[in-house]
Amino acid sequence: MKNIRFYKTLPIAAFAFAFFGCTDLNEDILDESLTGTGQAEVVSGSIAPVYGMLRQVWLHTVNFGLQEVSSDEGILPYRGGTDWFDGGKFIAVHQHLMTPSNGLVGDAWTYITLTLSRAVLAEESLRAEVEKGNSAAQDPLYEMIAMKAYLNMLALDNWGLVFKKDGSDQTSEILRGQEAISYIESELLSVVDVIGSDKGPGRLNKDAVSALLARLYLNAAVYRDPYGTPDFQSADMDKVIQYTDNIISGPNTLAAEYFDLFSDDNHTNPEIIFSLDQRGVLETEHSRWAYWPISGDLIPRPEFPNTRGTDAVAVTPDFFQTWVDAYGNVDPADADARFFKENTIIPENLKDLTGVNPNNDSDHFYSIEATEFEINRGILRNIIWGPRKDGGGNILTDDSGKVRIYPVINKRSSGANIRYVDHTLKVDFTNEGSLHNAGYRFSKYQFSHTAPNCCSYSSVDLVLVRLGEIYLMRAEAKLRKGDNAGALADINTLRTSRNARPSQTPAALTSIDLDVLFRETGFELYWEGHRRNYQIRFGKYEGNWTEKNNADVNKRLFPIPQKAIDGASSEVGFLVQNQGY
Repeated sequence: MKNIRFYKTLPIAAFAFAFFGCTDLNEDILDESLTGTGQAEVVSGSIAPVYGMLRQVWLHTVNFGLQEVSSDEGILPYRGGTDWFDGGKFIAVHQHLMTPSNGLVGDAWTYITLTLSRAVLAEESLRAEVEKGNSAAQDPLYEMIAMKAYLNMLALDNWGLVFKKDGSDQTSEILRGQEAISYIESELLSVVDVIGSDKGPGRLNKDAVSALLARLYLNAAVYRDPYGTPDFQSADMDKVIQYTDNIISGPNTLAAEYFDLFSDDNHTNPEIIFSLDQRGVLETEHSRWAYWPISGDLIPRPEFPNTRGTDAVAVTPDFFQTWVDAYGNVDPADADARFFKENTIIPENLKDLTGVNPNNDSDHFYSIEATEFEINRGILRNIIWGPRKDGGGNILTDDSGKVRIYPVINKRSSGANIRYVDHTLKVDFTNEGSLHNAGYRFSKYQFSHTAPNCCSYSSVDLVLVRLGEIYLMRAEAKLRKGDNAGALADINTLRTSRNARPSQTPAALTSIDLDVLFRETGFELYWEGHRRNYQIRFGKYEGNWTEKNNADVNKRLFPIPQKAIDGASSEVGFLVQNQGY
C-alpha cells in the first residue's frame, strides 16, 4: 500500500458510531491523502484506515499495556515517585483494582471500537465496489470481514461482549456468551476458504483467519462462562486441531533464531503469519514495544544520541521464577535460547568491576563501530553496557571514531547511591522497588537500524500471530483431549527448533501436563500480549503475584468505561456494566 490515509477521531464519535449508526466523524489527517480516484485507490483507501488504526490498538499504553500489566508477566511502578504514575492506571490494573474510569482500560476500549467502526465502513465500501464489478475489491472485502471478527475477539477477551454490525445505517447489537462466539465464528467461516493466501504478513490471509478460528475454539469455554470453571468441549478442541493442522502443514516454518522474529528484517520471516507492517509510513511506525521497558539511561542506537528507553514495565519476580523453576541450577540464559541472546560482548578483562573507581572509570571501555552495537535481547539483568555522551551531548568515541561502550551510568535513580544501571530482581510498589533501575527488563524487539529514529520509529513489524503460537494451541487442544504424546511432540518440536545457538537450544521435555504447558506458553510468547488470556484459560488469573492478591473472578473481564456507558445512555439498557463493577 502507498499514498494511504490514516485517521484519528474523537473518542466520543467512535462510541457513537460503533454503538449506533452513521455518524459524522471529525477527521484529523495524519499523513498524505490518496491521489487518484481509480479502483485500486478506492480499495486501498478503504482498508488503510483500518490497518492504520490497528497500530493504535496495539500501542504500548493501549491494549498491549493492558494485557501485559494485568498479568503476572509485567509490573509498572511509580518510578522514583516521578515517572509513570499516570493517575495510577497501571498500578490499579496490575492489582486488579481497576474501575470504569481507568484510563488504560478506557483507551483500549476507544481504539478497539474505533477501529471496528472503520472496519464496518470498509466492509460497506468494498461490498459496494464488488457489486459494481470491481474484482480487486473482493479479497480486501474478505479481509475486512475477518478484521471485524478479530477486533470483536479483542472486545470479547477484554469485556465479554461483541458488536454485531454490518452497515453504517445499523445500530449495533451487543452479543455475549455463545451468541458472541457464534457470530464471530460465522464471520470467520464465511471467508476462511475464499480469502487469499498470497499476501505478506501485514495483511490478513487464509492462515491468519485459520489461526483466529483456532483461538476462538480454544477460548470458547471461557467466552461461554467467563466467571466459572471452563468446560473445554471435545468438539471445540477438534476444531482447534483441524485449523492448526492446516497451518502447520502449510508453507510457514519455525525460526531457528528466536530473536529473528523480532528484528529489522522480520517482515519476510516465514514463521510470522500476521503482523503490523511497519515499513514505509513513518508517521505510524513505532518501536514502543522495544523501548518501553528499557532503561532511560541506555542509548540503544548510538547513531541517534538522543534516543533512550523509558524505564517502564519490568519483569515480575514471579515470571522470572518460572524460568528458574524450569531449569534449576542452570542459568536460563544458558539453557534456553528464548530467554537471552548476548549481543553486547564485553571483553573478559572488563567484566569484573571490582576495584574499578566508578567516579574515574573513563578508561574502562571497549570500542565498536556504531552500526555494529546491539543491546542484549531477551530478559536483561544486572549491570548493562552502552554508549556514553560527552558534556555536549555527543557520543564518546575513540581515536579511530569507534563508539566507546561503558557500564551505563545511572542518572535517573537519583539518591539511590547506585553508580551504574543495575537491574535488580526486586521490583514492586515500595520506594526501593520503584527506583528506575528496579526490575529485570524485556528486550525482545530490536531497535531498528533502518528507521530514522529508533525510539520514535521502527521498521520491525509487530508480531500478532506466528507459527510458534499455532504449535502451542495444537498442543493444548491435544492435551485437553488426553493426547499427552501428541502434545509433548508439538512442544518438543517448538523447543528444539530454536537451534541457531546450539549450546542454548532448549532440551526436549520428557513429560507434559497442563502446568508444564502453561509454563511453556510463557517462555515462547512473553512480551507479545498473550499472557492474560492464557492465565485466564489455565485458571491462573486469580493467583497471587508481586503486588497482586485480588482473587475476584469478576476481574477476568475489564469494566466497560463509564464514558462509553454515558455515551450510550440514550439507548436504555444498551450497554450494561460488567458484574463486579
